[in-house]
This record gives sequence, C-alpha cells and structure tokens, in this order.
Amino acid sequence: MFEALIQMAGLILCGVAWRYLAPGGQDAKTTRTALTGLVYYLFLPALVLLVLWHAPLGTDSLKISLVAIAGIVLSMLAMSWLCNVCNMDRPTRGAVLLAAAFPNATYLGLPVLEATLGKEARSIAIQYDLFACTPLLLTLGVWVAMRYGNTTQTKIGIDSLLKVPALWAAALAMALNGLEAPMPEGLRTWLQTLANGVVPLMLISLGLSLTISRAHLGAMRSIFPVLGVKLIFMPAVVLAISTLLGMQGMLQQAVVLEAAMPSMVLALVLCDRYGLNSVVYAAAVTVSTACSFLTLGLWFGMV
Repeated sequence: MFEALIQMAGLILCGVAWRYLAPGGQDAKTTRTALTGLVYYLFLPALVLLVLWHAPLGTDSLKISLVAIAGIVLSMLAMSWLCNVCNMDRPTRGAVLLAAAFPNATYLGLPVLEATLGKEARSIAIQYDLFACTPLLLTLGVWVAMRYGNTTQTKIGIDSLLKVPALWAAALAMALNGLEAPMPEGLRTWLQTLANGVVPLMLISLGLSLTISRAHLGAMRSIFPVLGVKLIFMPAVVLAISTLLGMQGMLQQAVVLEAAMPSMVLALVLCDRYGLNSVVYAAAVTVSTACSFLTLGLWFGMV
C-alpha cells in the first residue's frame, strides 16, 4: 500500500509542479481542462466499457451501490449536525456538506484500488462511482447546492445524468454483459490502449487542481469537521454496513478504501455554479487529499 501511494503521490506532484512552473507557458487551468476533457469524454468511457463488459455484475453490484449510498447520505447528515454546532453560514454549509459526502471515487479511488488490489478492483471503483456517487452528486448534490447557494436556479439537473459519457458506456457494457456477447480482440486492444491513459492523466489533473492560497488557509477552521467526517466517519460507516451485508475480502477492502477517499474535485463545479463557498471547498479538496495519504494506509491495514 505504501509503495502504491508513493507512486500515486509522484504523479499528483507532477501536476502540482506543472501548476507552478507552467512549462511552455501552458497554465494549469488550460492544461487541466484539456486532460480532464480527454479522460471524461474518451479514456474513461473506454475503460468503463472494457471493464464492465465481462465484469461479474449481480448481488455484489447491488451491495456496492447500497454501501456507497449509505456512506454518502449518513456522512451528509453527520456534517449537517456539525454545521449546526459550528454555526456556519449557508454558502459555507453547502460547500462542506458536499465536501464531506462525496469521495473522489474515480480520479483517485480507481488508481489506488488498481495499484493496491489489482486490476480486478477496477470494476468495484467504477461501480461505486457510476452506480452511486455520480447519480447522487447530480441529484442530491445539486439540490444541496441550490438550497444553500446564492442562486435563483430552482431546477434539479437530473438531465445532467444523460450527458455523462461514462454512464452511457456503463449502460452499453451492462447490456453486452447481459447478452454474454464476446469482445472482439481488436476492440479489446483498442480499448485497453485508451484505458491505459486514464490513471496517469487523472492523477496529474488532480495535482493541477490542488492549490493552497492565503484565502484557503483562512478557511481551515471550516474544513476540520470535513476531514473528520470524510476520512474517518464515512469509511467507518461503510465498513460497518459492508460487514452487515456479508461483504468480505477484496470486495470489502475496495468499498472501504473508496469511502476513505478525499473530497471529490468535480463538486467544485457545483460550488461555482450555485454560489457556494468555493474557497472552502477547494481547501477541503487539497487538505483532504494530502491527509488521505496517511488515513488510506490506516484503513487498508484495518480491513
């Protein structure tokens, strides 16, 4: 686990270094947009299709979704209680609710699971995200952002789910899986070539997203509760529920590690769009990512 995390950290630091060095005059935002666009629209859908086409989908898939949903909902409720205790303003409250509830299940979770548990764990990471985290982010997450943000928008963006390429790839893969259709060898090679770019590009783009400014340092008081809920409470909840559901071995290790991932980068888009406290959210992503390299090892050793 330690060696895998070191490798992950090395790729993330490449993105951090790029942010400050800007080689060739290419700034971090432009580079990150290009990399995430490639991953989002091409490489990740290819990986999803490759992995889920022949993945074992059944009772375990339902269990993965259940523990993920339970972890997200219960963490959001716990964070809501802490917000009342800390008397946070509404934009900050919305930001920390999202930061505490939604893990970086794909951009960091998938590389970590693949490096520590093997390629078989990729399917678990993908199902954890696409069958729970992403749908909840674009429904429950949007509702939270609208409720606490400074916006006049009143429509839940459920139609946003139809615009996620990886979900379309998952639907196609599950259909082919159910039909037990064979995958042509040429197609497998092409998909694998595209899929090979997912992990390094996701980690580098994550590094490009991490930053600490004076404003972020001023937000530290608000994100301490987030760290407790996201890195300790959520994986503990998922560990307990997965045990009750009879999940064991690699399957349980994978879902607990997914729950222990830091705050999701993608939710920063909701903060910007709906007027939440983006400074607090960005700080939560950066600090939780740094701290997770300590807590992930602890959770791996416990499961």
